[in-house]
Amino acid sequence: MHSVNLHVLDYIFINTIHIMDDIKPRQRKSKKVLRWFLFILLLSLAAFVYIRYYYVFGTGVKSGELNYLVYKGVIFKTYEGKLIQSGFRADKPGGLQSNQFDFSVVDEELAKELMLLGGRHVQLHYKEYFGALPWRGYTKFVVDSIVSIEEPLDQELEKEITPYLLETL
Repeated sequence: MHSVNLHVLDYIFINTIHIMDDIKPRQRKSKKVLRWFLFILLLSLAAFVYIRYYYVFGTGVKSGELNYLVYKGVIFKTYEGKLIQSGFRADKPGGLQSNQFDFSVVDEELAKELMLLGGRHVQLHYKEYFGALPWRGYTKFVVDSIVSIEEPLDQELEKEITPYLLETL
């Protein structure tokens, strides 16, 4: 009786080992699939963040009268400005509004220079991003340089020209 029981136990033990060996490759394969899935997910997330917040979508130049440039923020202090462009636009039927260009400035030296140009006609070069970052500014437009500054008319010249301009009207 003992010998029969030993054979049965040996058979059960050997078959259990074979079954466990069959499970291990499946576990390895599922771990490999999970690793690849996580890698692709992280790579996709990194690509999304890069394109959304760091990829320069467009560049250009805007010109107009520099309305203001302020340094503001609760946690992240940034330079924010507004440029008033010539012309009008209609947001609603029957309504007119001036064209305004809201922008942020990252470079502190450039911001200090722009603060002194309030009320003057300037041309600003900017970069456009798909999204705004709190430490870069509140807008998706970041001004990176001044293209030109229009000098105001000389006071004497303005006094001489004014009567002629009024006569033509």
